Amino acid sequence: MVRINPSILSADFVNLERDVASISNADLIHVDVMDNHFVPNLTFGPQMVARLQEVSARPLDVHLMIDEPDRWAPGYAETGAYSVTFHAEAAQDAVALARRLRDIGARAGIALKPGTRVEPYLELLPEFDQILVMTVEPGFGGQSFMESTMPKLHLLREAVRKSGLDVWLQVDGGIDEKTISIAAEAGADTFVAGSAVFTSDDPAARVDLLRSLAAQHSH
Repeated sequence: MVRINPSILSADFVNLERDVASISNADLIHVDVMDNHFVPNLTFGPQMVARLQEVSARPLDVHLMIDEPDRWAPGYAETGAYSVTFHAEAAQDAVALARRLRDIGARAGIALKPGTRVEPYLELLPEFDQILVMTVEPGFGGQSFMESTMPKLHLLREAVRKSGLDVWLQVDGGIDEKTISIAAEAGADTFVAGSAVFTSDDPAARVDLLRSLAAQHSH
């Protein structure tokens, strides 16, 4: 199963509902929440996510690039978001937070920055529904894909295979027609693409193309 989750960070914020409607063939809509503390950028808050939840035809995949996710993440799950991912580097108790998100009804994800080792989280796989391997430094769209993060995906894919768990392996950053095959071959099955989708004259067609390219290397 291959999933393409376009990031609205690259959409036109003035015409956000229009742009979300243009990718109705996406699997989920990726919403990057930034607080200008954990990362040097500021985007959406819970009220905006709740409103998106009301107008989006696809489920929301919320990625929290914020401080104190233990405090704030449950509120995003309560908006009805399908998936809420927080950063390992910011959480005080990642397992307790993931369990709280699941209790509310959201899939629980944990994100790892490029410099964060994956090994400490391999034995915690049963606690999460998704592991997000950042393929750029979080905070800004349009960055170049970091192929040096692919060994993490190899380790995760092998661990998921051995466990038999339904844990999605997501990549975010610099995903386009060239890099999606590299990430899929390394083990990713869920792909966040922003600029590659929304700079296209036909975003829906670009979603289909990316899905097709990733499927050629799916595990």
